[in-house]
Amino acid sequence: MTTRRSVLVAASIVAVAFIAATATAQTSKVPRTPWGDPDLQGTYTNKYEQGTPFERPQEFEGRRIEDIPATELADILKERQDEVLLRTALAGGDPAGNLGGPLHWQDQFDITKGSRPWFVVDPTDGRIPATTAESRSRAAARQAARKGRGPADSWIDRSLYDRCITRGLPGSMMPAIYGNSYDIVQGPGVVAIRYEMVHETRIIPLDPPTSRGTGGARLSPSIRGHMGHARGWFDGDTLVVETTNFRDESVYRGANPDKLRLTERFTPVGGGRVEWSVTVDDPTTWTRPWTFAMPLTLNPSERIMEYSCHEGNRAMANMLSAARADERAGRATNAPTAAEGER
Repeated sequence: MTTRRSVLVAASIVAVAFIAATATAQTSKVPRTPWGDPDLQGTYTNKYEQGTPFERPQEFEGRRIEDIPATELADILKERQDEVLLRTALAGGDPAGNLGGPLHWQDQFDITKGSRPWFVVDPTDGRIPATTAESRSRAAARQAARKGRGPADSWIDRSLYDRCITRGLPGSMMPAIYGNSYDIVQGPGVVAIRYEMVHETRIIPLDPPTSRGTGGARLSPSIRGHMGHARGWFDGDTLVVETTNFRDESVYRGANPDKLRLTERFTPVGGGRVEWSVTVDDPTTWTRPWTFAMPLTLNPSERIMEYSCHEGNRAMANMLSAARADERAGRATNAPTAAEGER
């Protein structure tokens, strides 16, 4: 019988193979910091991937990412770009009469610079594995706990993203319509990642060379955070980060916060890009581990801007007051929206 460890190893092999296949030829070695670690520092963006489906679309049934030639991918990206622009109201009015958000919200929208047809690289069918019976039972219990509550009875009925608290992990680095800049900063024994949207900063202690790859010292299970607790190490030029200790209200895709382990790999692939892959492992939620990946593109001209979400969060007051108005009028309110990055 295939063990979970062998599945994880297979997932890593697939991810590494995909990274190698998409890497451009490097003319020099990865630069090093003064203390000898690979230097990944800089301001990155993944905004060019904001139109990419998370899982393999039905139209590519039976095909793998590596089966899509570059010419076909270019056509796919151009088609996606055209579809989004057709649905978006243009500056000065839309001559076709289409409705949508203003174009300036699209963060210099340019899907044609994207890199892939979908994100999930393992399993090779590009689909998230089936959930377990335990996971479905947990989801039913969460839904039952909300029985009788509307989508805006209170601020606690809105998502943590609506409330300017967090997009969680890995949601904080998923492409969105704006705010797609990320700073990576390094010091001896530590890496920090700063996210533009919601403006969180993630501190990642690095394991010493004698214990790299072992996960290092972990916090007590009773200490939890929206971004979890991370430990990292360098595997060659790749920064590997394992994260556990998540909070129930912000855990990724309704996983079990006691069991979820996210393993990220930040791999320089040349051309000003770092390949970011995430392996999701929670045996109580999915029938096997799975991995998705996308590039982070170095772009120092798009530095992180202030994200004053709480200070200007009129949306919360508007949603709650609109819900009260609907109640007074006897109208049913709309269902709550999914948190940003829950893809």
